[in-house]
Amino acid sequence: MHRITGKAGEDSLIEMSPAESFNDDINGYHQHDSSSAGSPQQGQSVIDKHQQSKDSVFFRDGLRRVDFVLSYVDDKDCEKKQERRKVYEANLVNVGLELEIEDKSESDDGKTYFVKIHAPWEVLATYADVLKIKVPFKANDIPSKREMPMNWLSTPFRLPERIMQPEPDYFTAPFNKSKSDFFLIDNKDTFFPPSTRNRIVYYILSRCSYFKDDCGDKDKKGIKRLLNNGTYTAAFPLHDSRYWTRSRDINCESERYSLYKHWARFLCFFKEQPLNLIRKYYGEKIGIYFAWLGFYTEMLFFAAVVGTICFIYGFLTYDENVWSKEICDEKIGGNIVMCPLCDKKCSYWKLNSTCDSSWQSHLFDNVGTVFFAIFMGIWVTLFLEFWKRRQARLEYEWDLVDFEEEQQQLQIRPEYETKCTNRKMNRITQEMEPYLPITSKCARTCLSGATVLFWISLIIACIIGVIAYRLAVYAAFASLMKDNPTSHLHVVGPYITPQLATSVTASCINFVIIMILNLMYERVAVWITDMEIPKTHLEYENKLTVKMFLFQFVNYYSSCFYVAFFKGKFVGHPGNITYMFGQWSKLRNEECDPGGCLIELTTQLVIVMTGKQVWGNIQEALVPWLMNWWGSRKARSHPESLYSRWEQDNDLQSFGQLGLFYEYLEMVIQFGFITLFVASFPLAPLLALINNIIEVRVDAWKLTTQFRRPVAAKAHSIGAWQEILNGMAILSVVTNAFIVAFTSDMIPRLVYMYAYQPQSGMNMKGYINNSLSVFNISEIPFVSRPEDGENPSWFNSSITNCRYRDYRYPPSHEKRYTHTMQFWHILAAKLAFIIIMEHVVFLVKFFVAWMIPDVPSDVRARIKRERYLVQEYLHNYEVEKLKIQLSQTSNECTCTPMIYPSIPKHEVLSECL
Repeated sequence: MHRITGKAGEDSLIEMSPAESFNDDINGYHQHDSSSAGSPQQGQSVIDKHQQSKDSVFFRDGLRRVDFVLSYVDDKDCEKKQERRKVYEANLVNVGLELEIEDKSESDDGKTYFVKIHAPWEVLATYADVLKIKVPFKANDIPSKREMPMNWLSTPFRLPERIMQPEPDYFTAPFNKSKSDFFLIDNKDTFFPPSTRNRIVYYILSRCSYFKDDCGDKDKKGIKRLLNNGTYTAAFPLHDSRYWTRSRDINCESERYSLYKHWARFLCFFKEQPLNLIRKYYGEKIGIYFAWLGFYTEMLFFAAVVGTICFIYGFLTYDENVWSKEICDEKIGGNIVMCPLCDKKCSYWKLNSTCDSSWQSHLFDNVGTVFFAIFMGIWVTLFLEFWKRRQARLEYEWDLVDFEEEQQQLQIRPEYETKCTNRKMNRITQEMEPYLPITSKCARTCLSGATVLFWISLIIACIIGVIAYRLAVYAAFASLMKDNPTSHLHVVGPYITPQLATSVTASCINFVIIMILNLMYERVAVWITDMEIPKTHLEYENKLTVKMFLFQFVNYYSSCFYVAFFKGKFVGHPGNITYMFGQWSKLRNEECDPGGCLIELTTQLVIVMTGKQVWGNIQEALVPWLMNWWGSRKARSHPESLYSRWEQDNDLQSFGQLGLFYEYLEMVIQFGFITLFVASFPLAPLLALINNIIEVRVDAWKLTTQFRRPVAAKAHSIGAWQEILNGMAILSVVTNAFIVAFTSDMIPRLVYMYAYQPQSGMNMKGYINNSLSVFNISEIPFVSRPEDGENPSWFNSSITNCRYRDYRYPPSHEKRYTHTMQFWHILAAKLAFIIIMEHVVFLVKFFVAWMIPDVPSDVRARIKRERYLVQEYLHNYEVEKLKIQLSQTSNECTCTPMIYPSIPKHEVLSECL
């Protein structure tokens, strides 16, 4: 074999020659002649479409499988595109691929050509060797684990065994072309599954050039560039059947139909996922995603149960809520006059006007909140540790144990090869390889980082704008609602307060801003990642992951961080108000309700989290369906014999290289909502569980019915997302500790009950009066006093003092308006609680992580057994081969035959494996 493209030392493809066919008679294999190769202008005959069903994945001869399809619309005015296609397809033939052209007269629109590509055994074997694809060499002889007791309880959730285990269990080893008879090859046509075949073909397509040998422009390489410049309109592997019915071809597996029937329908939401079939059809990368999503959903069930119990506890202890009773009591809350919450437009108000919000706050701000925050800190550790074990088992079952990052160096991005003109010697392989100079790399990285910082700054500016809106509009709502004009709304009227109206409208505006910034930044993130020219696909995805996650983290969580940790913390007191941009802005910092800021954090979390989930599901399911419905509206009425398989798939949407990336991003952002701020909303895991049950089936449905079949790709883990989840798990302990300490009123209540209860009883009587400070109305600055006509009718000159939420000395005290000793005791208790909670949770986290091994013991034993067998069988194979060669040599020799000693069996110590 010899190279056909590029110069010496450059990455290029392997040209197949007939003389290199190896041992094709071993399994009775006979290679088919290519029926056509080239463009339709070269005399391609037109086949009658009515001769056979076109809903097939085979060439016209019914024997050679279609591994990939290229489509294009012939533009006679553009000779460059025609020349590119002609050269590109000729180079594909030179590397051994077989092509068959479907003329435009056979397509539904009468304009589209389809190039069907088949990879013969010689090509598959060569590149399987290059890519180190693992194939079976011996049936698995390790007995399966015993069934668990009470296993019959899971029967309703199981799928048929043929769906769960579509292939027998084998020991596998990397394919070696020179040792083909070592492997279990029964039929060369079906030895490599379709997912492996399309992966190999795409590897060739992405590296095949479309320039002639006499042209020195090596940048003209790869199907991706041909798609970008319009030479081809689409490139995709075929689905094996229609999703709602089996293929009529008995040689077709109809795995797409099986996936739809048992996995992609919503009525299967309670069934287990056929992960092995997903992996076989779509590849390991998509299989790992659905395995992780399913495991995450299963673990959410336990968090949802505990969260619901905590919420029910808050509901059942409604009557024990003494501080809310005091707020609602006409003799207590009705006699407490509160200071205005904004300048000019806000009036004095009575504490009992917040009665309803106080009761609502108790549902989430109770003792159960502390327990749930600690529980979630442990839950997230169990989730990550058990996922490592599940992932290790999948790595073994899917032959990904030795799939390390080094192997992905074989899959250098074609864009890196073409854009990096410099070459240097690889110290390991001692071969020349492309590289990016350090100066260019640093410049690109700095520009990329500056762009990310600019967009993050833009988010922060938008959040500040939303905060300014909250401050400005609160005064307007307070002025409008001073006479309670919402009372005529029978259901929600009594619950609408200026604080609630401000919080809800600001949350909705913030959600719209989040969605708009997301759409804009996605394009920017892809552009700057392309500009950095990452070397491998893994490096590309990791760089894009970090950029997108940093942006999304600030975009989605910044508003929640503001409400949780900043609102109501820097407001001053009525005689010395703190303003956001100085007194000239007249935007005084927001205050929390007497019931606390936790209910506002809950509102913010519910709107952003549920809004994102609903919008995401609509966008994922409805948009592709509408586009496909519109694109195939003419062809839907065609019979199967006329609407070919490649035309059906061409009318579907392209999944794209980053399709899975956005699925991970969506779930990781959700993971942040249910961990970082879960102390404020115990029902968040329940909402996430309901969403994920729908999400699994929506993702399965759209992947099976609305998208073209993605090119199979390997992945042994969820990649950079694992480290992101670990970081969020650690951060969640800190945020929840701070939420309980500073956002919730739990610590002030406990300090009051144990240290400041005047009757020395373990109760909360008098807490509301104790938590409010007194201010002399006459000392309120003129610029902050309510305008004439703003005060309610009950307010008169006999009222000389108003109350505000803080712990300060009254006007009559010598330390007037300075913090009381109780304030410092509460602050010390809050800091002590944070330290104790963090240390306890982190200690339990690390202990649990230490106790649970990352790889199950039975998986570790199977890995050692497989490595032992690979070495033993390869040794025996070489020994037998050597004996045959020696016997043939002795038969040809006329001298006295020598007696060769028997070669002992090769022994391998398991400790060395």
